[in-house]
Amino acid sequence: MNTNVFKYSFWLLLIASQISNAQIIITNKKFSFGTTGRIGAAYSPNADGRTGRQLNLNNQGSLGGRMDQGDYVDFLPAFHFTPVAGGDSTKSTKIDMQARLSFYSGGTFLGNVDSKSNQGMIVALPEAFVEARNIMGSDWDVWAGSRWLRFNDVHIADYFYFDDHSATGWGVKHKNTSFSMFFPAAIDTAASNSTPYSYTNVISGTKSLIYRQREVFVLEHTIPFKNGDHKLKLLAEFHNVDKSGKNSKENYPSDKGWVLGAKLNTDLKTKLPGSFNQISLRYGGGIANGGDGGNTQTWRTYGAPDEVTKTYKGAYSLTAVEHILLNLSDRWSVNAYAVYTQSKGGANSDNKAMDYYNREIFNKKSEFNTGLRATYYFNNWFHIVSELHFATRKDGTQDPASMTKLVLAPTLVPTAERSVWARPHIRLIAELSRYNDQAMNSLYSPFLQQSGAKRFGTYFGVRTEWWVF
Repeated sequence: MNTNVFKYSFWLLLIASQISNAQIIITNKKFSFGTTGRIGAAYSPNADGRTGRQLNLNNQGSLGGRMDQGDYVDFLPAFHFTPVAGGDSTKSTKIDMQARLSFYSGGTFLGNVDSKSNQGMIVALPEAFVEARNIMGSDWDVWAGSRWLRFNDVHIADYFYFDDHSATGWGVKHKNTSFSMFFPAAIDTAASNSTPYSYTNVISGTKSLIYRQREVFVLEHTIPFKNGDHKLKLLAEFHNVDKSGKNSKENYPSDKGWVLGAKLNTDLKTKLPGSFNQISLRYGGGIANGGDGGNTQTWRTYGAPDEVTKTYKGAYSLTAVEHILLNLSDRWSVNAYAVYTQSKGGANSDNKAMDYYNREIFNKKSEFNTGLRATYYFNNWFHIVSELHFATRKDGTQDPASMTKLVLAPTLVPTAERSVWARPHIRLIAELSRYNDQAMNSLYSPFLQQSGAKRFGTYFGVRTEWWVF
């Protein structure tokens, strides 16, 4: 019996050894690791508790300036493959597998060392996808998975404004034309204002939560001009949500939406390279009239449904964006933007209407935001960044709420690069905002919600921002 135990133990150790060896044999050597983030400490002297809070208006995200935006850190591990077919390197396919680990602050600071004081740190995996480019040396690309698929942004407002299609899906591209399908997921729609995706199914005799899928079809085409200084991007989308099942307790009808848009990118000739102008116009109808709260995904439906049909037929959203960067000299760079949005839901009301959950919500809005960042290169490693922002939003028939914000941020730049894109930054930040009566009395900002009705808001901090790829 002891002999048998010894024999079995020997074979188990041998198998475990082989499994262990298989686990540590790594043939892929092409690995990259990127990271982006913004983190630091701040306080507001005239706020209750002096806790640093963002001064921007509610429902507009970082429009109005992002320097007082909350902490976040992203880590981007990626694997890269270049297989060779038949020894011909010209027919090789470039394969990338990338993931993104995101950490967001749910309270005051992200990196609080006391686990009992982290106020609910949020961890997410917004990206995990595989992309194959130049398949067998051709002009075809294909991808599948979940990714942050977004392009130009107004960086000083953290606003990806035209073609943010961040969701799970797949896509194929040939030269300058791409077609994609996306399947955005939102089970807990009771906490939002959008069309509901989940319903209660009783087909099995017991209640269970069923998810109805939104299907988003996206066609994009870029037209490069002969001189190379201009690129025109055209966008078309179609959205569809099927009706809730016949065995559901709720009765949600099917609904549709569509989007058309155009964006012109122009390279500008200035004393230093890198200057540009970007202008875009996008119109969405039906359930594709998103977004809101500083997000621009068209599937984030805005407003309430029609009182009778319970659909968003007739809903719309128009967004126009102007964004310019001028590298005027080795001393000055100027970055400016303007954003105008007007949206209405499916209900007839220009003020409030009932949503799917019998809540009274705003059914129409208009908002305008503009801002300017001036960067003075005192020397290679010390830049003085200043910003001026104006934001206004009108919900329904209420008076517009507005904010004006002035920012001064002396900045250390360890890379010693005279560029608005040089990172990391270590900033000393001082902000002062002024609110009009509507914003002040309705507590229409995170700062006001903590401090009560005040004409002026303040924010002081030392923060860092970086990206490494």
